[in-house]
Parts: sequence; C-alpha cells; structure tokens
Amino acid sequence: MQTLLQNLLNGIAAGSIYALIALGYTMVYGILKLINFAHGDIFMIGSFVGYYAGNWASGKLGTTGVAATVSAAGIMILSMIVCGTLGYLNERIAYRPLRNAPRIASLITAIGVSFFLEYGGQMVFGPDPKFFPTLVPKNVINLGGVVTTNYQLIVLAVALVFMGLLQYIVYGTKFGRAMRAVSFNFETASLMGIPTDRVISTTFIIGSMLAGVAGILYGLSYPRIDPLMGILPGLKAFVAAVLGGIVNVPGAVVGGLVIGIIEAFVGGSQYSNYRDAIAFVILIVILLVRPSGLFGKYEAEKV
Repeated sequence: MQTLLQNLLNGIAAGSIYALIALGYTMVYGILKLINFAHGDIFMIGSFVGYYAGNWASGKLGTTGVAATVSAAGIMILSMIVCGTLGYLNERIAYRPLRNAPRIASLITAIGVSFFLEYGGQMVFGPDPKFFPTLVPKNVINLGGVVTTNYQLIVLAVALVFMGLLQYIVYGTKFGRAMRAVSFNFETASLMGIPTDRVISTTFIIGSMLAGVAGILYGLSYPRIDPLMGILPGLKAFVAAVLGGIVNVPGAVVGGLVIGIIEAFVGGSQYSNYRDAIAFVILIVILLVRPSGLFGKYEAEKV
C-alpha cells in the first residue's frame, strides 16, 4: 500500500508539470488549430532563467529564511515575464504572417522555431548540462511511510494555483469569453468586433507564462537542465493534451496527471526502461480508440 501511495504521489507531482505545459498546447490549438512545437523549448528557457537568476539571488540573498522564499517567488515571476515575452514574439514574428497560409506552413514554422530555440540555447547557454540552484532548502517529509519532499508539495501547490487561475480566466472573465469566441469561429468573432489579434497574442503570452512556471518547478524537481531538455517533456505534454481532448482545458490537466501517474508506476516496476515510451503508446491508443480525447467532442468537418 505504501508503494502504491508513493508512486501515486510521485506521479501527481510529475503530472502537474506536464499539465502546466499541456495547457499551452491546448490554448494555442483551440485558437489557431496549430500545434506549437516550440512550446517545450519555451519551457526550457524558463528553466534557464531560473538557473541564472537563482545563482545570482543565492549569492546576494542566501538560500534560507524569508529572503529565500521571496527571491524564489521573484524568480518565478521573472521566468513568467521572459517566457511570456518570448511567446508574444513567437506569435508576432513567426506565426501571424502565416495565419492565412496553408496549415502545414505554420506547422513547419513551429518545428523551425523549436530547432532555433534548442540550438540557439546551446550557443548561448552552452551544450553542457547545468545544475539548477537550490532556491529554497529541501526537506524530506515522512507521511506515514510515504516519503515526499517540500519540493513536491511546492510543485503541487503552485500548479494548482495556476491551473485554477487559468480556469477562472477562461471561464469567468470577459477575455475568456472572447478567447472562447475566437476558438469557436475566428471569422465570426472578428466580424463581431472582438480584437482577434490581441486575443491570440494574449493566449500565447498566457500559455508561455505557464510554461515558464513549469520550467521553474521542473528545475526544482529534476535539477539537471540543458538546452535540449524541453524536447521530451514537451512531447509528453502534447500527448497529455491529446489524451484529455486537445481543446479542453480541464482535459489537459487530467491528461497531464494521467501521464505522470502511469509513468511513475511504470518507473517503479520491472519495465522502468520503457517509462519514456509509455506516453507515446498512450498517444497511439487514444488516436486509434478515441481520437477526440477523453473529454473532447467529435466534430464533423465539411470538405
């Protein structure tokens, strides 16, 4: 029973990070029907912002006490700002000029932007792995035989806060209504006076900010980072978005948690070597059995 609970806790912590990244895929696809393959690399940029800012802050403010907590929160906000700006520039420079082009052109551009960020990151940050700084002291917590750390609890708490905030933005604000209108029908929303360009740019910014948060949480949980680190978590988050229903915000959260939990159980079994492959097995099964995802709805398209 303890092993079951331990794997479940580990899976929820990892799945929360996947869910934050998956939300960016879901939001952009819902608006533009575009798979933004550069999203995982923006997540990588968020981790490196945390790496450099964390090293600077630890030298100036230390890693204990209230100062460490304040600096960790400031580093997360800085990562969100940098990633949000990068997401805006990505949409404004790479995707907006191709909005009326065939969809394959935007897809190829997304792959190109992904490679640009990955290998540009190698030029700027260096190809060697780096170790994420200790933003707050790490403490081991024993919960009746189930071992966790304050890092996992921080990941869960922060992820829940931002997921709840996004849910409120999408379903409880005027901007959220505008975003859903653009997602439903781009041309009609534009004719009704909705500033579609602004809605799309803001959607990219919000999704990229969530990727920045995920980058900091990932650095806390798995402190070894490198410029190519966004590839696998980004693909797993994409699988999570497809699993939940690619245009469904709660579905992306559920998909991320499911991927994380399954990975944790596979990693704790004799088939641990196949841990990274399991996400893609799930993707194949979902595409074969329920292409619209767990919470998605099938919509017939006129051709």
